[in-house]
Amino acid sequence: MMPLVDMPLAQLYEYKGVNPRPADFDAYWEKALTEMRAVDPQVEMVPSAFQTPQCECFDLYFTGVRGARIHAKYLRPKNVPEPHPAVVLFHGYTGNAGDWSDKLAYASLGFSVLAMDCRGQGGSSEDSGGVKGNTHHGHIVRGLDDHPDHLLFRHIFLDAAQLAGIAIALPEVDPNRVYAAGGSQGGALTIACAALEPRIKKLAPVFPFLCDYKRVWEMDLAKDAYQELRTYFRLFDPLHEREEEIFTKLGYIDLQFLADRIQGEVLMFVGLMDTICPPSTQFAAYNKIKAPKRLAIYPDFGHEGLPGSSDRTIRFFLES
Repeated sequence: MMPLVDMPLAQLYEYKGVNPRPADFDAYWEKALTEMRAVDPQVEMVPSAFQTPQCECFDLYFTGVRGARIHAKYLRPKNVPEPHPAVVLFHGYTGNAGDWSDKLAYASLGFSVLAMDCRGQGGSSEDSGGVKGNTHHGHIVRGLDDHPDHLLFRHIFLDAAQLAGIAIALPEVDPNRVYAAGGSQGGALTIACAALEPRIKKLAPVFPFLCDYKRVWEMDLAKDAYQELRTYFRLFDPLHEREEEIFTKLGYIDLQFLADRIQGEVLMFVGLMDTICPPSTQFAAYNKIKAPKRLAIYPDFGHEGLPGSSDRTIRFFLES
C-alpha cells in the first residue's frame, strides 16, 4: 500500500478521463495545422552575447500563427559530425526558456538545442492578443469567451510544433533524431509538439499539465496552476449553467485527446503525490498514447524535482 492523493495505481492505468471531447476535435486541429503551415516563419538567428568555446549560441526568432514573433534559444555544438541530433525543450507555466548554461549538457553530447519562450509568458516571445473576454487570469481560459480558434493554448501548441519543424529542417540536424522534453507546462507542450509534429522520434514529458480539466475541478484542485478554472467560473458562470459547454470548449486544448497522434517513443515521468497536476489527469493522456511508451513512477513525489529524471532522459535520447 502507498499514500494516495488520487486513485490507486491499478485504477490509474485504466483511467480514460472525464473531460468531454468536442465532436469536431480532429477537424479543429487539422484546420489549425493548415493555418500553421501557411505561415512564412521568416526564421532569423542572431548571435547571442553568451558563447562558449564548444558551442555557438543564437537567439532564434520565427513568426507563428496570428503573426506573433516567437523567440527560442538555439545552441549549436561545434566540431561535431553533421547531421547531428537535436532536442526541443519547453518550460513550465508562466516561465521562460531559462539560462543558456543549463542546456550545455546536451550540447556537450553533440545535440543542437532549441528552447522556446511561450508567447505571452516570461520570455521574449510576442503575444499578438486580440481575443474577446477576460485576459487577466491565466492562459488556459484565454479566448474561452471567443471562438475556439482563438484559444491561446491552441496557438502555443502550434508554436511548439512549428519550432520542431524548424529544427527538423536545419541542415546541421539529423531529421530522424529530433527529440522533445519538458516538465509541467513543458511536459504538456512536449506531448502537443510530438502529436502535431509526428516526426519527433522520442519525447520525455514530466508530469504534464493541461490534461483532463474537469477531473482537476472535480478533485477540488482548481487552484495553484489551475486556479484560473475556478476564477473563471466564479466570475463568468457562478451557477455553472454553462459547465458542460465550458469544459467541452476546453477539450480542444486537452492533451489527452491529442495523445493518440504521437508516433515517437515516449518516456513519461509522474509523481503519485502530485496535487498540482493530479496523476489521474496525466494518466488520461498516457493511456491514450498508442506509440511505444513507458512510465517512470515516483510514488513519494509530487510536482517537484524528480531525482534522476534528467539523467534518465538523456540516456533515453542517447539510446539508438
